[in-house]
Amino acid sequence: MLSKLEPAPPDAILGLTEAFLKDENSKKINLSVGVYKDENGKTPTLNSVRAAEQQMLESNHAKSYLPISGLPSYGECVIDLLMGSDHDAIAAQRAATVQTPGGTGALRVAGDFIKTRLPSDKIWMSDPTWANHPNIFKAAGLEQATYPYLDAPNNRIDISGMLDGIQQMQPGDVILLHGCCHNPSGIDPTPEQWEQIAQAVGERKLLPLVDFAYQGFADGLEHDAVGLRKICEHVDEVLVASSYSKNFGLYSERVGALSVIANHKDVVDAALSHLKACVRCNYSNPPAHGARIVQTILGDPELRRQWEDELKDMRDRINGMRNLFVDKMKDHAPNYNFDFIREQRGMFSFSGLTKDQVQRLKKENAIYIVGSGRINVAGITPDNVDDLCSAVGNVLN
Repeated sequence: MLSKLEPAPPDAILGLTEAFLKDENSKKINLSVGVYKDENGKTPTLNSVRAAEQQMLESNHAKSYLPISGLPSYGECVIDLLMGSDHDAIAAQRAATVQTPGGTGALRVAGDFIKTRLPSDKIWMSDPTWANHPNIFKAAGLEQATYPYLDAPNNRIDISGMLDGIQQMQPGDVILLHGCCHNPSGIDPTPEQWEQIAQAVGERKLLPLVDFAYQGFADGLEHDAVGLRKICEHVDEVLVASSYSKNFGLYSERVGALSVIANHKDVVDAALSHLKACVRCNYSNPPAHGARIVQTILGDPELRRQWEDELKDMRDRINGMRNLFVDKMKDHAPNYNFDFIREQRGMFSFSGLTKDQVQRLKKENAIYIVGSGRINVAGITPDNVDDLCSAVGNVLN
């Protein structure tokens, strides 16, 4: 039976990384996968993470299974980071978390939960959205639809189109929202637009699923949570899929969480029991190491300050590369205006490059970019920015 299988197509993003690794061009540049790179093009291990791991080594933790929902202290830290330590949902015990293998694992658990436990199995995603979102929810068996999000010609949110799209949704439908650093566009709602979105979602009685993978990478931990917290002001029940791959640099540890926030503790407890049932028949219980790192850092005031400083450094470097790229492109393609890239947030930006131009950059210059033209700004460094801008200028001109 296996001999009849045809090779599956490579993943649209991870497949590019595989091709990049095989490329022998010494000046190759990878701007595809969402991994932070420092000014030397390396993915660093944060000093706060090293310090936390040293503490953990000295604590000699047992290697027994975690509970199905994961490390309890980690779950408490997740809710605190999402909602703020003084939020009413914490005091009233209206929020709970299951620890998951990364943000992708959280989304899949959410998909299984929606499909098997909720009245509607329809999920609405922004157009565009992360390339893996449709794959995850298709695998979970959900019906999918899209709502307008991007006003591409003007490089801004199509807020009126988005609000009109929300009015077409049925009560009980699920709407997937990007908490911050929209992937792939890098274009986020303003606080005022979040208020409009939250009101519309509440009035239509939708269930928001907030994909929150980049907290701290836009403008700071608190500012980046504005959208989620406004949603919680207008909606009784919210699901949040969060990831700590990016903001803690824990890519290989697969540290994520799926949180549920509701209007009463009993509702949360019931939902949590069903989430745990979904986890049990999927991966049974989560890995411990990465969650212990996050819990150790967030539970230690000195380590937390160190981590927040390191997170700010990563955010500032990305924003610095945005500005440097825009400035350089004025020399290499003076007839094109890239100023919109300064306003985008997070690792990603829609560059405006076409699929054909992306293919030329790969073939002629060993520059790897997702076919949509989305670039990982963190992959730009002072050493490769001139080669990158020269190559982009050539394909544009």
